[in-house]
Amino acid sequence: MTNRTLVLMAAGMGSRYGGLKQIEPIGPNGEWILDYSIYDALRAGFDRVVLVVREEIEREFRARFDRTLGSACRIDYAIQRLDDLPAGFSPPPGRAKPWGTGHAVWTCRDLLEGPFAVINADDFYGRGAFELLAEFLEATDSRGGDHALVGYELPKTLSDLGPVTRGVCRISADGFLSEIVERHRVLERDGRIVSSEDGATWIELPGSATASMNTWGFSADFIAEVSHRFPTFLAENVDRLETAEFFLPEIVHTLIESGQARVRVLATDATWFGITFKEDAARSREKMKGLIESGIYPERLWSL
Repeated sequence: MTNRTLVLMAAGMGSRYGGLKQIEPIGPNGEWILDYSIYDALRAGFDRVVLVVREEIEREFRARFDRTLGSACRIDYAIQRLDDLPAGFSPPPGRAKPWGTGHAVWTCRDLLEGPFAVINADDFYGRGAFELLAEFLEATDSRGGDHALVGYELPKTLSDLGPVTRGVCRISADGFLSEIVERHRVLERDGRIVSSEDGATWIELPGSATASMNTWGFSADFIAEVSHRFPTFLAENVDRLETAEFFLPEIVHTLIESGQARVRVLATDATWFGITFKEDAARSREKMKGLIESGIYPERLWSL
């Protein structure tokens, strides 16, 4: 069996949430969402975790997982810093937030040698997602350019607290990703799923649509592609570096469009939940309580 590495992106600023949503307790003993992700990943066969964090929260994360995980798996840390850029580039004075999910993966460049999976720290994906990713990584060890995306049923990714942004997938007849179209202000209204770019004109999205929730499986060559494309991104966006972000879906789309990669969509019927709005924390705790009462998770994951 090959090593199965999970990259967990936990360096977000939580600007909409108003705090560090990745460390919001949702379990009965103070567990974070990412505790449940790691728990599910280990049971699916992953044996290594790479946590992408900001420098100011690294100590808290190390203390927690040194205590909880012990020798259960190997855990490494990648520090996502604004000034960690390719030679010849530096962050503009007005830049405050990280450079996006593509930069988060680039931060791991010295820690990744084989295929790996990538997820967000503040999203609950369900154990099935990790089982799908583990199976994919086992099969893709020697095949460069073969990647995967766990696709969720769009209605199961919405929030009843307000509109969300979702990457809606276009999938070929043989099950490969053709494109991810970012849809804004996605919500359910009068039994229909609708989206609007400007808040005035609304379009209906099919209830059968598949959404990307940043749940990826990549072959080993992907990190080289990220490293190759990041300087180009910075050069092309030199006039808007205060706000520009280097996103994984855009990297993947470029590779698909150029014929350099194919991305298998691995369908799951799991219900996603996460923390976008402040009120999501209480609702996430209720959902986790239900999963525990159903016997899916133990009352206590590990000693915190």
